[in-house]
Amino acid sequence: MSQPDTYTEQLLVQCKAGNAKAQLEVYNRYYKAMYNTAFRIVKDEFEAEDIMQESFLKAFTRLDTFRGDVAFGAWLKRIVVNDSIYSFRKQQKNREISIDETLHKVEDNDGISSDHAFTNTQAQKVLETMKTLKDNYRISLTLHLIEGYDYEEISEIMQISYANCRTTISRAKDSLRRKLQQAALN
Repeated sequence: MSQPDTYTEQLLVQCKAGNAKAQLEVYNRYYKAMYNTAFRIVKDEFEAEDIMQESFLKAFTRLDTFRGDVAFGAWLKRIVVNDSIYSFRKQQKNREISIDETLHKVEDNDGISSDHAFTNTQAQKVLETMKTLKDNYRISLTLHLIEGYDYEEISEIMQISYANCRTTISRAKDSLRRKLQQAALN
């Protein structure tokens, strides 16, 4: 087992014991990634922040259920994704459609240097175009392409059949491809 994993395990033991410093350190290690995950699903900065914080609270109070068969970050991300999907569905029920949606940029500190500006610009275009997709397309593509979930996990998260999941993702990719091609022509 690698050194960082051992250190994370030690932190988690301390978190279970109620050590606030250990909890803060775990929070500081994961909050940016968890915020970005929530934001990609709910498309609202403040809602993503709330979801991220609530998910951390849920994780810290349920640490005894963490079995360790996956990395802590993956377990935490699953909580964030589930909370984000729940929040998004709740918003859909109460939503008033806004005419003018503001484009958001999520600060992502992942160590990419400025040498990759062209690639980063292309990635930003793809992410911005994804925001214009139908909600079920955007969410399924985010879970599949960005968060790395497989079809089975996505069908479970979105509560749809496996076949419907594959079809939705295929159609979402086609729609994204068409929108990107159209944008390139303009």
